[in-house]
Amino acid sequence: MHNFTTRRLILGIFLMSSFAAVLKRNPFRLFANPIARPHIRGMHILSIPMWEGTGNNYAYLVTDDKSKESVIIDPANPEEVLPVLKDKTDSGDIKLTNIINTHHHHDHAGGNAEILTYYKLPIIGGKDCNKVTTTPSHNSTFNIGSIKVTALHTPCHTQDSICFLFEDGPDKAVFTGDTLFIGGCGRFFEGNAAEMHKALNEVLASLPDDTKVYPGHEYTKGNVRFAKKVLDNEAIRKLEEFAQANKETQGKFTIGDEKQHNVFMRVTDPNIRALVGHDEPVEVMKTLRAMKDRS
Repeated sequence: MHNFTTRRLILGIFLMSSFAAVLKRNPFRLFANPIARPHIRGMHILSIPMWEGTGNNYAYLVTDDKSKESVIIDPANPEEVLPVLKDKTDSGDIKLTNIINTHHHHDHAGGNAEILTYYKLPIIGGKDCNKVTTTPSHNSTFNIGSIKVTALHTPCHTQDSICFLFEDGPDKAVFTGDTLFIGGCGRFFEGNAAEMHKALNEVLASLPDDTKVYPGHEYTKGNVRFAKKVLDNEAIRKLEEFAQANKETQGKFTIGDEKQHNVFMRVTDPNIRALVGHDEPVEVMKTLRAMKDRS
C-alpha cells in the first residue's frame, strides 16, 4: 500500500509539472478548440500548358482562395484554356474578374477575342495587347481579392512587356511572360541589351529573393544547355538535374535562384566577363544574347 501511494504521489507531481509547463508556453492552448481556428488559405496558381511540343506556352489561372476572385494570365489558346475556365466557373470554384496579358504577341494575347465571347471581362495588359482596356503604369498596384498585384514595366522583348508581381501575405509570385525564363531571357525583338539588363538586373532582381518565378514558356532544358557553355557552377548543375527529372519547372525556382543559375542575371560574373571579352554589363548582356541566338 505504501508503494502504491508513493507512485500515485509521483505521478500527480509529474502531471502538475507538465500542466504548468504547457500553461507557461501558451496559456490558451489547453482551452482552445482547434475547430474554431479555420485554416486561412492564400492565392492558388494553376498552370495551363498550351501547345506542348511546339510553343510550350503557359497560361496561369490565379485565384484568391478567400474571395474566389480569379484572373487568367495569357490565355492565348482558347481551345486549351476555355475547358478549364468553364469547369472552374460552373462549379463555383472561382469568380473570374480579369484577363491579364504580359505583352501583345499572339501566343500570349491572341486568345483574348475568343475568350471575351464567353466571359465579358476587362483586360489588363500592355498597351498593344488585343482589346486591352487598362494598361497599368509602372509600379502601380491593384487587387485581386486580398492579393496585391504590382505592374512592373520591362520593355525589351516587346515595348509593352509587363511583369506582374502577386503578393498574398508571405507568398510572392511574379509572372514574367517572355522577359525572364527559368535560366534564360527573351529575345530582344523590340528592344536592346540595355533594356533587358535593366529589366532583369534592376527591376526583377530588386524583388525579394523568395519570389517564385512563373514564365510564359517552358524553355528550361534549352536554357540550361546554353548556360553550361557559359558558366560551370553548382546552381546550374542543380537546375540541369531538376529539368531532366521534371517536365515542368514553373514556380519551382525563385528570383534568388535565378541570380545564381541564370547567366543573363550574372553579367558581372568575372568568369562570364572573361569568356565574352567585355566588362561592361550591357555589353556582356548583348554578347550573351547573340551567343544564345546562334546556339
